[in-house]
Amino acid sequence: MATRLPSAPPILPGLSYIRPLGSGGFADVFLYEQDMPRRDVAVKVLPSDVRDPDLLRMFNAEADVLAHLSAHPSIVTVYQAGISADGRPYIVMEYCPGSLAQRYRIERIPVDEVLRIGVKMACALESAHRAGLVHRDVKPSNILVTTFGAPVLADFGISSSLARQTADEVLAMSIPWSAPEVIAEQTAGSIPSEVWSLGATVYSLLAGHSPFERRERGQNSKEQLRRRIARATYTPIARADVPPALQEVLAAAMSRDVRQRHPSAFAFAEALRRVQASMGLTPTPLEVPSDEWMPVSDEVDFTDATPRGPVRSKVEHESARKQPVAVGVAALARDEETDFAEPAASNGVSRRAAVWIVAGVVAAAVAASSAVVYFVLTGAS
Repeated sequence: MATRLPSAPPILPGLSYIRPLGSGGFADVFLYEQDMPRRDVAVKVLPSDVRDPDLLRMFNAEADVLAHLSAHPSIVTVYQAGISADGRPYIVMEYCPGSLAQRYRIERIPVDEVLRIGVKMACALESAHRAGLVHRDVKPSNILVTTFGAPVLADFGISSSLARQTADEVLAMSIPWSAPEVIAEQTAGSIPSEVWSLGATVYSLLAGHSPFERRERGQNSKEQLRRRIARATYTPIARADVPPALQEVLAAAMSRDVRQRHPSAFAFAEALRRVQASMGLTPTPLEVPSDEWMPVSDEVDFTDATPRGPVRSKVEHESARKQPVAVGVAALARDEETDFAEPAASNGVSRRAAVWIVAGVVAAAVAASSAVVYFVLTGAS
């Protein structure tokens, strides 16, 4: 299949386009500069030709899921969402300049750093699970790195509800990090399958490759990976600095038998913390919401495929004509430049035209009063 070319960046209010960041299967991500407050942001947008209700539903759900979870320090923050002037849904979120997509393949990441990342991602997943949500696509490329060097979990585009999964749930997977039961299409996503994926991700960061990947060329087709994952035999990581206790934690997380895995992402985080303690490291703090802390809000509606959010009513273009500026209306002109949607006057005359009409009336009144004064003076003489 040919790679899809990225779509054109949309014109968005208060945002200035800088450059593309990447393209996925059904969305593009661009770097913009936000005018107020001034900062770089990432904008995820659907291409203009996407009309698939499933994709629109998933896009809406991602925005809503992030709104529920982005207060977590290890989950990417969403700022706003809406619809561009050309009708494309978009999400404005925190810009993260780095990711773990390729770093583990070209660099030997220290064990203590991988353990910190593992605990933070486990807490992020546990927070999603307590909110009744599953991510369904945990892998290195979905762990971004903020400008402060902190890892955050991103891309909730195929997330779903733990309680309301249906038979027609969209099945999506990243095979190298998917659990055997997901590969066999027995589930679209569950807490045990999330534990597996996070265990496989931590394994990858340490090993420099995904768990069932072979070094030989031509040995890693999707079908070959599926068969190896279905057998799910744990291969120890070939690093002398990876302690046996960590190998045991990962082997349990990636057990073919779901009953042998850690019962929750929180339990997986605690197991990693015990490894940290055994290595003489300070255990990474557990960051999960309590019932009192968790904000009360409506559940995410995973069936909503309707475009939502503020719509920019027009696309503004710079005019080559020199615009007159009247004293006293400069502030109004600045407001017009930043308005989301400029309301038309009730009689069909624009606000700018109304200002000039008022100015004309005032000028006419001044002229008339001058004529009266001149007549009085000349008559008096």
